Amino acid sequence: MAGVAFSLIMPFMSLYIDTLGDFSKTELNFYSGITYSSTFLITAIVSPLWGRLADRKGRKLMILRASFGMAIVLGLMGLVSNVYQLIALRLLQGVFSGYISNAQALIATETPKRQSGKALGILVTGSVTGTLFGPLIGGAIAGIFGYRVTFFITAIILLIVFLLSYFFVHEHFTPVEKGEMHTSKEIFQTLHHPKLIIGMFVTTLIIQASNYSISPILSLYVRELLHNVGNITFISGCVASIPGIATLIAAPRLGILGDKIGTERILKIALIAAIFIFIPMSLVTNVWQLGGLRFLIGITDAAMLPAVQTILTKNTPAEFTGRVFSYNQSFQAMGSVVGPMIGSTVSGVFDYKGVFVSTAILVGINLIWVMYVTKGMYVKKVK
Repeated sequence: MAGVAFSLIMPFMSLYIDTLGDFSKTELNFYSGITYSSTFLITAIVSPLWGRLADRKGRKLMILRASFGMAIVLGLMGLVSNVYQLIALRLLQGVFSGYISNAQALIATETPKRQSGKALGILVTGSVTGTLFGPLIGGAIAGIFGYRVTFFITAIILLIVFLLSYFFVHEHFTPVEKGEMHTSKEIFQTLHHPKLIIGMFVTTLIIQASNYSISPILSLYVRELLHNVGNITFISGCVASIPGIATLIAAPRLGILGDKIGTERILKIALIAAIFIFIPMSLVTNVWQLGGLRFLIGITDAAMLPAVQTILTKNTPAEFTGRVFSYNQSFQAMGSVVGPMIGSTVSGVFDYKGVFVSTAILVGINLIWVMYVTKGMYVKKVK
C-alpha cells in the first residue's frame, strides 16, 4: 500500500505542473526536475537523524511517523495553486520520508541473516507490487476525476497504512540509551569491510540516479511518441508501471539466487544488462517498444537495489543496521536528486532521447565502481 501511495502521483506529476502555469518546454522540463528532486534533497539531509532515532527508539516508530506525515503533505498537494507551493510541499515531504527504508531495516534486524536475501526480496515484491499498481490506478483516477482528486486518495491510502502499521506491525526491540549510542566514526571502525559498505552507498546513489533520470520526462516522452493523441495520462501510467511487473516476478527469485551464488555477482550482471537495455530506449519509435524495454529494465531493478541492501545486511552488525540503512537512504535520496536534474538538463539540451544514452553511461560508471570496491574481496556470506 505504501508503494501504491508513493507511485500514484508520479506518472502525471509533470502534466500536473503543466496545469499550474504557462511554461515553455525548457521551463517545464526544469520545474519537473526540481519538483521530483526536491523531496529527495531533504531526505538526504534528515535520513541520518531519523536513522539514529530508529536505533534508539525502534523502526516501528519511524514507519508510523513517515506514513502519517506523508498522508498530510500529499493531501495538501491537491490544493496548490502554483508550482512553487508544490515544490515547497515536496520539500516538506522529504522530512517525513523513510517508510520503505525503515521497513527494510526492520525486516533486516528481525530476520536471520542467512535468509536476509530471501526476506528482502519478498519485501521488495510487496513494495514493487504497489509501485506496479500505483501508476495504473493513478492514471485511471486522474483521467476520470482529474489530478487533484488523486492526491486526496493518496493521502487516504497512507492513513490506512498508518493504522495497519500501528495495530499489526510488531517489533522485538531493546531501546538504546542516548549515551550508549556509537558515533558514525565508531560504527565504521567496527565494520569488517568499511570500504565495501561505503562502496555500496555510492552504488545506491548511482543506481537511483540512473532510475530517476527518466522519471521527470517519462510522461512527456510518452506524449511525444503518441503525438499528443490519446489518453496520455493512463498510457504514461502503464509505461511507468511496466518495470514493476518484471520486478514483481524476478525479485524473490533473484534474492534466493544471490544467497546461493553471491549477491555481488547478481549485482554486476544486472548492471551489465541495464547498459544494453537503456541504449535502445533512445531509438524507440512507439510506446510499445518503450514498454517492452522497460519490462527488461524491471528485471535489472529486481536485482540491483535489493542486492545492495542484502550486501549491507550481511556485512553490518544488527545493532548498527538502522544507522547504516539510514546512511544508504541518504545516498539513495541524493541519487534521486541527481537523477532528475540530469534528466531535465539533458532533455533540455539533447531532447528526450539523450536522457537514455546519458543513463547508460551512468550505469557503465556504476559497473566500474562496483568492480573496484569488490575487487579481491570475498563478500561475506552467512551460512
